Amino acid sequence: MASTSKMVSIFIIFMAFLCTKAFSQCEDETNNPCNNKSKALSLKIIGIAAILVTSIIGVCLPLITRSVPALSPDRSLFVVVKSFASGIILATGFMHVLPDSFDMLRSSCLADNPWHKFPFTGFVAMLSAIFTLMVDSMATSMYTMKNNTISTTRDHEMVATNGGVHFHGHRHAQKGPIRSQLVRYRVVAMVLELGIVVHSIVIGLGVGASNDVCTIKPLVAALCFHQMFEGMGLGGCILQAEYKMIKKATMVVFFSITTPFGIALGIALSKTYKENSPSALITVGLLNASSAGLLIYMALVDLLAADFMGPKLQGSIRLQVKSYIAVLLGAGGMSLMAKWA
Repeated sequence: MASTSKMVSIFIIFMAFLCTKAFSQCEDETNNPCNNKSKALSLKIIGIAAILVTSIIGVCLPLITRSVPALSPDRSLFVVVKSFASGIILATGFMHVLPDSFDMLRSSCLADNPWHKFPFTGFVAMLSAIFTLMVDSMATSMYTMKNNTISTTRDHEMVATNGGVHFHGHRHAQKGPIRSQLVRYRVVAMVLELGIVVHSIVIGLGVGASNDVCTIKPLVAALCFHQMFEGMGLGGCILQAEYKMIKKATMVVFFSITTPFGIALGIALSKTYKENSPSALITVGLLNASSAGLLIYMALVDLLAADFMGPKLQGSIRLQVKSYIAVLLGAGGMSLMAKWA
């Protein structure tokens, strides 16, 4: 978790440094009738509060409802709700982040060579998905080896205390699969949070730097919906990871404050950051592409495929149908939001 926090901090500093270089704007928007700096500032402050509240509600909902028997991780309803949230995360990558990156890196404000000669968005998204697979695989291996070492030490101590080999073998066979599954849940939760944090700050930055009232109003509403349900997906992963309270609180705080922080950063840099400047288009476009690759990989491989190929869903066609409907509803709802955001 500490390494994740360091990576996020480095990313924020790096992005802020690049954004301060984006001085020249490609297109003049001074004649836009929707431009109103004072009114936009008021909407952005309201947006910070609204998005913060909905983010907290979304990510905390699965953690709070653990006491409700029908919503516990081993129940069917939890699987259906998680499928709905996974569909939202998948649509976020395909319908929001990836198209934004294509638009930015294909903008007429950028030089024809190399930005219009090569599909950088697809290339960076592909590399991001491969890199996410590497992190996913290696982190799982390291966690597994660490936990196996601890487990072996404890088992030897238990055998020495009880003086029986039979008890050791029974205990190891019983706990091994459960422990390996828990390791996967923890890796998935951390990697997913990293991808969402990157995406959220980039979105917030764009909202904070804009003075277009006509754009900010629907965007804030869409972001509230987006953050709530994306938070539910992340909250479900955090719940399954069975972290201690401090780690849960840290991950909840990071998710909740990233978009409001991005908006505040955009407001602070609004005098120097210009959305249509070449530096801003390249920086945000590449970050969106990398975030899209990560989110798409996580949604398809670590969330949807892991659940649908798991024993619970494989054991019930009826539950599979319900979960597929939930995925389509989540992905469809978030796809519809692409009309406004």
